[in-house]
Amino acid sequence: MADLPDTQALASDTHNPFTAVPIEITVSVGRARPLVRDLVMLGENAVLTLDKRVDDPVDLFVGDKLIARGILEEAEGTEDGQLVVRLIEILDTGSSA
Repeated sequence: MADLPDTQALASDTHNPFTAVPIEITVSVGRARPLVRDLVMLGENAVLTLDKRVDDPVDLFVGDKLIARGILEEAEGTEDGQLVVRLIEILDTGSSA
């Protein structure tokens, strides 16, 4: 079996066409599990309680794969309220060869 390329070298290779392919990252701040009867009763200004606290880390996903955890912060030097995620843990996704 061939060795996999060094991911840091791959990411810095400007001649590799794969490095310019955008991916979508989803940031999950929490989950809720309401009953359907409660969900259909929700209206404007309703409150849906999540399973996480405000200061808990958020999860970052590519597709359905958890890749990292981070904390939400307000961006400095941009318009008010712009959120950013500061990574605090990058998970070892391993390779499933």
